Formats: sequence, structure tokens, C-alpha cells
Amino acid sequence: MQSNVRIHPSILNADHSKILSEIERVSKVSDFLHLDILDGKFAPNTSFSWEQAQHIISGSPIPVDAHLMVVDSDTQGPRYAEAGCKSVTVHVESTVDLKGTIRNIKSNGARASLALKPATQIEKYIDFLNDVDMFLIMTVEPGFGGQSFMPEMMDKVSKTRDLIGNRPIWLQVDGGISKDTIQIARAAGADTFVAGSAVYKAEDPAEMMKLLRSLAEGTQPES
Repeated sequence: MQSNVRIHPSILNADHSKILSEIERVSKVSDFLHLDILDGKFAPNTSFSWEQAQHIISGSPIPVDAHLMVVDSDTQGPRYAEAGCKSVTVHVESTVDLKGTIRNIKSNGARASLALKPATQIEKYIDFLNDVDMFLIMTVEPGFGGQSFMPEMMDKVSKTRDLIGNRPIWLQVDGGISKDTIQIARAAGADTFVAGSAVYKAEDPAEMMKLLRSLAEGTQPES
């Protein structure tokens, strides 16, 4: 879809027993599919195995945006790009060679993104502004879907937007994004939104996706 706003549904809380059907439910109203990979070490949860991830990547009708919450991002980042993800996000806290990993992700044909946990300051990573395609500001602690949105992260989102300036870098937020919070994040400068529980706990996930988009674009009054 073409818009100045991008909505990426997270399948972390979707029904994993019929995951491709769950993706299909929102594919026509989504920009990318957000694939959370948790190894139980970097964050206190696990999600999809490598085999499950490959099944999702190959079967998804929309591009996959992999968010790697793992301890070995330097190895896993390029691996997910090579598997066919169109966007791969690694956490700065788990990456030893950031520039090398960004380069290797891009060399495999994917967009490269850096994610920051709530306590990590964006100012430490301004040297990567000309290397990355997206910054992800976490608005919850990594690990579980359904957590409450952290409004105190909006200052970091605004700082990141100011640092990005006119560069063609997407600014993503992930955690607690819903019809009640998406306009707050948009006003702070985000343009790319991960929505998980809000989508898959809705009676009609596709209609919720449409509502979130319209709220972020300012075409729907806040309810």
C-alpha cells in the first residue's frame, strides 16, 4: 500500500496454529508483516523457530519486516535477509559490529534497521544516520505482546525524528500501539507502526488495521 504512514501487523499474538491464514486476514490492508523473533535469552520469551520463520517468510503474501530480539544479531540479521525478509531490524544492545551487520543485511537485499530498548539513548547512534533505513523505538520492554504503551518514550521518538531530518529513514514504534495511542506516536514523529494485540484481538483485524491507518493519517477523528 502507498501512504506516508505504514502499518505493520505483528503476528506474535496471532493464532500460530494457522499462521498463514492469520496473515491473509490482514494482508490487503498492511504494508509489511512484522515478524517478532525472540530467543528467550535477549528477552524473556520465545516466539518462532527458524523453521517456523522460514515458513512464514516464504508463505507471506506481503513483505516481511523481521524484528530480531536475539543475542546473536550479527549472525542472525544477515540470515533473515538471505531468507527473504525485505526488512531486518537488529537491536543495538545485542549487536557487536553494527556497521558490519547493517552492511551484510543490505548485501542480502533487505532494508536494515536498528532497534533501541526503552533505556537506550538515541544520541549514541547518530553515526549510523547515513547507514540505516529505519530506526525502531521500543515503546515497551521487549518480550511480550499486549504490554501497555510507554508515553515517556515519545521524547525519544521526537529526538529521533529531529536527528533524521530530511533523510529517507523510516521511524517505527513498537509496543502498545492501538486506536488510543497511535495518534500520540504519530504526533511525536513516528511514521511506521507495529500493532499486534490491538489487531489480532479485534473482532475484525482488517477493519482495525484500516482504523489505525486512518487515525495515523488524520482522516479519522480520535474516538
